Amino acid sequence: MVPKLLNDAEVVKRLAALRGWKREGKFIAKSFEFETFMDGIRFLNRVARVAEELDHHPDIQVRYTQVRFSIQTHSEGGLTARDFELAKGIDGIVQ
Repeated sequence: MVPKLLNDAEVVKRLAALRGWKREGKFIAKSFEFETFMDGIRFLNRVARVAEELDHHPDIQVRYTQVRFSIQTHSEGGLTARDFELAKGIDGIVQ
């Protein structure tokens, strides 16, 4: 089943339910800060398992103690419900 692109109102509504995620064009993004480089890498490994379970993978940037995720449904060129499900899964690791 092909995921449906969300309209602007749906994106705003779904973003309101997430903490710290921001819309950046056709992506949603969030950065996480850690005390050490290895803390960030351990977190990233846990995110990788969630992404594999969902079969939906974020763009990832690691900068020393910061890990940043940018998410969109690449096949659709924009935001779908899958992106918000992944963001929620990432946030769930932190809590």
